[in-house]
Amino acid sequence: MQATTDFKLDSWVEIPANSDFPIYNLPLGIIKHKNGTISATTAIGQYVLDLSVLHRLAYFKEIALPVGIFEKTSLNDFMALGKPVWKLVRQRLMVLLTRDNPELRDNKDVVVQSLFKSSDVEMLMPVQVGDYTDFYSSKEHATNIGLMIRDPKNALLPNWLHLPVAYHGRASSIIVSGHDFHRPKGQVTPPGINEPSFSPSKAMDFELEMAFVIGKSTTLGQSVPTSKADDYIFGMTLFNDWSARDIQRWEYVPLGPFLAKNFASTISPWIISTEALEPFRIKAPEQNPEVLPYLERSREDCSFDITLEVWLQAENSEAMKICTSNYKYLYWTMDQQLAHHTINGCNINIGDLMASGTISGPTPDSFGSMMELTWNGSKPIILPNGQERKFLQDGDTVIIKGYCQKDNIRIGFGEAKAKVLPTL
Repeated sequence: MQATTDFKLDSWVEIPANSDFPIYNLPLGIIKHKNGTISATTAIGQYVLDLSVLHRLAYFKEIALPVGIFEKTSLNDFMALGKPVWKLVRQRLMVLLTRDNPELRDNKDVVVQSLFKSSDVEMLMPVQVGDYTDFYSSKEHATNIGLMIRDPKNALLPNWLHLPVAYHGRASSIIVSGHDFHRPKGQVTPPGINEPSFSPSKAMDFELEMAFVIGKSTTLGQSVPTSKADDYIFGMTLFNDWSARDIQRWEYVPLGPFLAKNFASTISPWIISTEALEPFRIKAPEQNPEVLPYLERSREDCSFDITLEVWLQAENSEAMKICTSNYKYLYWTMDQQLAHHTINGCNINIGDLMASGTISGPTPDSFGSMMELTWNGSKPIILPNGQERKFLQDGDTVIIKGYCQKDNIRIGFGEAKAKVLPTL
């Protein structure tokens, strides 16, 4: 049921047109009710379905699930049950929510206990992130940045076409959509000056990214080949790895980003399963030169056709779409990222987060950061209220959205949203 879009499923739950969450999606997340109760949930239309209630009332009795598995503060323990269990739960939810099935639909007491408007609950962090790695996998983005800060003839560094470049980020400062953060401060050097000064960042930027969540651990010394990567990936989510470009410019040589990145990253509250994404697989960009054998892709359709949008909203102004990109542009794919991450024996753990790096496309309107969209501030964005932006100002809200569409079936990722607050 989950690997095709050539049929029509409908739900007894009302689902608005172009909803991110039709019956084909069924993402997982964590909610907090008004009474403080926390539970795992799925989204259907404008509603969330409390999985802990369904479990207690034996709606999953044919699946071997531990008591209280959906009453945790994260999805980590559920992910540890393994991919066969993830699939069974998703299939069971699809059956329960199908229009013609009265099993849950006609049990009004259970519906009242388990189905809530999304606006009536608080979305929490979906996973407990132990380790977070940020890749640098968009050739267009890497080229653009190289053109701006290095010799245009050497925009890409020699290693870039041979391996998925990455750095280890800070897991503790990943925040869920809807939580704002304060502008970072640090050492900066204005152009042409080699002595640093200390100030709030004057070049705050967003980075349009996606991330995948590890759902299966490895032991130290074990490597994951590209052919087995799917077994270790629980699902995907939207991600914004905020960046202070002026702090980054001064600190990144020789060891890479530090304070310019570790102050905040925003994750969307929903994890979209790889099963839901199967119909939207697509061929990834060709790679030249030929990669080393451990990085060879095991299938042609190892990427996904995911439309991505970035919206910018200044205070006292309407939101404006400033970027439309697509996940399919990434040069390095998830299977290659995971294979490279583990080829040296680095162990991965359930809940680890692997971000894509900024996703930029081939045209100026598909660039995935302010630094590219304004070409390092030389081409300001004009907002609906007449203000201009070279980089983000205090009070600016950035909203990242994403969706897949094929054969009249659309599934979405919700949004990753946060506002830049003044420095503390």
